Amino acid sequence: MITGAALVRVPSSRLADGIVTHIARTPVDVELARRQHDDYRAALDGAGWSVVDVAPADDCPDSVFVEDTLVVCDDLAVLTRPGAKERRPEIAGARAAAEALLLDVVEIRAPGTLDGGDVLQVGDRVYVGVGGRTNKEGFEQLQRHLATRGRTASPVALHGVLHLKSAVTALPDGTLVALPNLVDIQALPQLLPVEEEGGCHLVPLGDERVLIAASAPRTADLIHQLGFAPVVVDISEYEKLEGCVTCLSVLVPPIS
Repeated sequence: MITGAALVRVPSSRLADGIVTHIARTPVDVELARRQHDDYRAALDGAGWSVVDVAPADDCPDSVFVEDTLVVCDDLAVLTRPGAKERRPEIAGARAAAEALLLDVVEIRAPGTLDGGDVLQVGDRVYVGVGGRTNKEGFEQLQRHLATRGRTASPVALHGVLHLKSAVTALPDGTLVALPNLVDIQALPQLLPVEEEGGCHLVPLGDERVLIAASAPRTADLIHQLGFAPVVVDISEYEKLEGCVTCLSVLVPPIS
């Protein structure tokens, strides 16, 4: 039974005004988004995570994408410095949440920029997307912070995608699942390619459970065939804003 915390943040009433970078803007149903967020929370709770609310940031349309504000590694919380300036007010709530969990808090400082969605942790290896919202200085600062917890961080160049974890994530056994045309595959181990965009956005929830979007049914079937247990959630309104299942939470595993 998982006893770690899952940090989430309620969607802003201004969610429909969220930033879109690589896709065309389409209307967002904010009420549906709220119901989907409730279902997302329920999926985390059902997998044994203690759902913890980060203080709302209603003036920040993208604040529901809480992953971008905080990188957690063991007992270390790295407060980010988002590449989009309008998202930086979101950090205060992330700091308060990390401090309430008694994590060791450090931060990315100017001129560095870092979005948590660019940080993929796979065991002792950490892959960091660079060239979009995260810059070289932000990567180097994160690299130094993570080294204090025995992690080795490597940069990965992005190609026309918002964040690294918009293109590649990992199964519980460490296998990387990706849309390979969106990242520099030379910087990554062997990949398991998928065809559905939502299929490369996975959140290991503990044991064999894997959170995946309802928009990727073929990938969910593949994951099941590989021996894992897909936990499917509909996040259609967040996908309209380049969001995915990884963006909507920060998992803080129990510290042994």
